[in-house]
Amino acid sequence: MDSSITRDLYRDITDFAHTTPAWVQHLAELWTEAGLLLFGVLFLLAWWRSRTADPGRIALAVLAPLATAVGYVVSESLKSLVDEERPCRTVTEAAVSLVACPPTGDWSFPSNHAAIAGAAAMTLAIAWPRIAPLTVPMALLMAFSRVFVGVHYPHDVLTGLSVGALAAAACTAAALRPARSLLATMRTSRATIPLWLAGPGPAQEPARPASPRASADHG
Repeated sequence: MDSSITRDLYRDITDFAHTTPAWVQHLAELWTEAGLLLFGVLFLLAWWRSRTADPGRIALAVLAPLATAVGYVVSESLKSLVDEERPCRTVTEAAVSLVACPPTGDWSFPSNHAAIAGAAAMTLAIAWPRIAPLTVPMALLMAFSRVFVGVHYPHDVLTGLSVGALAAAACTAAALRPARSLLATMRTSRATIPLWLAGPGPAQEPARPASPRASADHG
């Protein structure tokens, strides 16, 4: 793939990275991986809080990590079709990458990290809309960090974000109905594990006793 469009931008970002304090550089290196763990924690929280919600809500929470995995698979499949070398190896005039450059064969386009981040942000925003102001900046920052540390072109991460988000959204839409039906069935199970995974669902309000006057009217 022709990377000339973002080659200069890559060089500017990596040059800027080397002017930042050491703690910023270390934080960027850490965030490229720690962000994935934080998304994992948010998946668990989304599932836990939805165990007392209706079947549709918990279905969205359960599908979030599964659809994110689909986003990764789509990105990895595309990566295997586009043999784009890493910029840390080809843009020789740029500053040295802050992390070790991946070996040849671990192609650059698209960014799998960005695809996972985009997919996770999308599915969590669908399952838990209130945390979208958190997950969307997380995904963007994770994608940017891949360029910042020098292992991806800007177009790699932009494509990764888009591919991951779109693939995950499509997977969620396609699987929502069967997932909702399955979880509703699991909530009627007498087995401990399925019932625990699906959650008890919304609390049922106790039936109100009929008033004496209503009983008299019917009599």
